[in-house]
Formats: sequence, C-alpha cells, structure tokens
Amino acid sequence: MRRLRRLAGGGDEPPLSPLLRLLIGTQFAFNIGFFAVLPFLADHLGSGIGMAGWLIGLVLGLRTFSQQGLFVVGGMLTDRLGVRPVVLVGCVLRVAGFAWLGFAGNTASVIGSVLLIGFAAALFSPAVESEVARQAVCREEEGLGSRARVLALLTVAGQAGAFLGPLLGVLLLAVDFRTACLAGAGVFVLVLAGHAWLLPQRIPGREPARGRGSVRIMLRNRAFLALCLVYGTYLLAYNQLYLALPVEVDRAGGSSTQLGWLFALSSLLVVTVQLPVTHWASARLDVRRAMALGLLTLSAGFALVAASLSADLTGGAVALLPAAGFVVLLTVGQMLIAPAARGLVPDLAEPRRIGLYTGALSSVSGLIVLLGGAGVGRLLDPGVPAVVPWLVLAALPLLALLFLPRRRGRG
Repeated sequence: MRRLRRLAGGGDEPPLSPLLRLLIGTQFAFNIGFFAVLPFLADHLGSGIGMAGWLIGLVLGLRTFSQQGLFVVGGMLTDRLGVRPVVLVGCVLRVAGFAWLGFAGNTASVIGSVLLIGFAAALFSPAVESEVARQAVCREEEGLGSRARVLALLTVAGQAGAFLGPLLGVLLLAVDFRTACLAGAGVFVLVLAGHAWLLPQRIPGREPARGRGSVRIMLRNRAFLALCLVYGTYLLAYNQLYLALPVEVDRAGGSSTQLGWLFALSSLLVVTVQLPVTHWASARLDVRRAMALGLLTLSAGFALVAASLSADLTGGAVALLPAAGFVVLLTVGQMLIAPAARGLVPDLAEPRRIGLYTGALSSVSGLIVLLGGAGVGRLLDPGVPAVVPWLVLAALPLLALLFLPRRRGRG
C-alpha cells in the first residue's frame, strides 16, 4: 500500500485528490478481502460441505452472474442515487454475505450467500470505477495529467490486492474456512467505516440522472457497442489464464505449483510494470492505437503457444517456457487495453450516465466471456488437436481490430 501511495503522489504529475486516493485504496482493500476467500471456495464446497462437482460449478457460475451480469444495475443506481449510498450498501451486503458463507452448511445457504456476495460487488464496483473514470477525465481536462495513468493506478491497486489476498487466505485457512470468511467480512467492515467517514455526501460535478430512455439511447450508440465487443474479446482472451493455461501446463508436464507461480507472475507484472507501460503508451499512442497494439500482443501470446506445439521441447522447465511467454504477452496486452478502454467510456457515454455505461461495459463483456468460454471449452476437449484452440484464440483479437471505435464522441 505504501508503494501505491508513493505512485499516487510521485512522478512529474501532481498528486491525486483525496477522493481518488480513497477510491483507489478501496479497490486494493476490496480485492484483499475478496481473494482471501474466493480461491479456496471450490475446495471448501467439495471437501468441507461435500457438494458434487456439477453443483460446485453451478454455485461458482451463479456468483459470477450475480456480480458481472448485474454491473449494469449498479451503474444505473449510481447515476440515480450517487456514489456514496451505492458503495455503502454494497459494503454492508458484502459483510453480510461473507459472514453468512462462513456459517453456511447446506446448498441453499451457500447459494444465498454467494449471490449476496456477487450482488454486493455489482453495486460498489461500478460506482467506484465510474467515479474514478470521471475524476480522471476532469483531472486530464484541468491539465493535471493523463486519465490513463489514474486508471492504471486503479488496475495496479486491484492486482496488488488480488496478489496479497490469497496469501492472507492461506494463513487464515490454517485455522478454518469460517475464519477466512469472517476476516474477509472484517476487511469490508473497515472499508464501510472508512467510506462512511470520508466519502462526501455529494461529489462536485456529479449530478443525478433523471428521465427514461437511457438504455435505448445506449443501445443505439454504435461506438460504445463496438467498444463492448472489443473489450469482451479482450476479457475472453484474458480469461484463458484460468481455462487454457492450465491445459497447456498439464500438457507440458507441469504441476499445480508451477501453475500458481505463473498466476503470481501475471499479478506481479501488473503491479510493477503497469504504470511504465501506461506512461509509454500515453506518450506515443492514442487510445485506438494503444488498444490495437494490445490486441496484437494478445494474439501473439496465443500464436506463441500454437507454434511451440509443433516443436519438440524437452521436459522440465524448458517445456513451460511457451506458457510463461504466453502469460507475459497476455498480461502486457491487458496493460495496454484495460486503461485505454476504461478511459474511452466517458467520451462515449451521456454525461450523467457514466455509471450505466461503465456497468454495461462489464455486463456485456461478461456475457461475451460466458458464451465464448463455453466454445473455447469445447475446443480444449481431448479429441480436438491441441493446436486448434490456440490458433482460434490467436485469430479472435485480430478480428476485434476491425471493430475498434474510430473516433471519440457520443455518436
């Protein structure tokens, strides 16, 4: 966290406002509490409660849907009610959800608790992300620095929390899963108290949205829908860290420990390299070119593995080099695409509907990942030649290049 504070106030740009520091710190705390529990949920449901595999998959899918699929609801509520009430209610629901999960002993209570946990995130995440984006644009318009840097800091904070959270979870699981859940709830109690004290009742420049028809207007916004398609393709590609990468590590004779190190490599790259990459891209590329370079980098990562499948690599660490290269290229692609895409949303949205558009970007992209993930899963079946899924995945970012928004504006 000290590194984040130094980055937020260091460099050639003026320090961030107290509100931005609060919101970015929130992202860090959110992910610590969340990832102290989530990576260990499937194991608890199987070994601790005795759920069948298909039921565990259903529970995890319901959690994802209640979060990612309902982001648009959280965004709309943020536009209408403001940031403070939506964030506070989201924190209260997250505390209740984690506490409930810690004591859940049957299927119904587990499903209820994970739905509550997911919906809590669907409330506070769009509120935080949309306000950070709006503040970043205002800061840029005042000549105080690039919006991409602010949004990159948000990504760094989230990844730092996602890296430290599982480490905390491992320590807490030495006691039991309930202790990990209650510790996660405790993190959100602290976040709730901090926001109740520090988050302004009314944020200057943020006016409540009124009237109807905003969703219909959004659905006619071709530039924004194109951005959703491109961002969804990026998320589908990035999701292969959890779907295709384990298959490749297993094919190369790697272990779950080595897979864990590759996940850690991705998080550490974001924490240490995201800001330099964003600074380089902001100085040399416009938003569209930064996203195009990111898509090309994603494609190169999949192509690297596809090419390695035809090579006769020896066993051991050498056989895992393509997987490591894939992780590096995929993560660099994320560093280029994510801040640029989030920074583009305020330019494409109606001025008082940034929350709606921020939430819709996540919800539509999540739907693309859900549908595309099922197709990729079929391609990864043992009966399909190993090179096929990697070639298909390499082609998808190239196709997404055709849909990059060609101009800024509310179209």
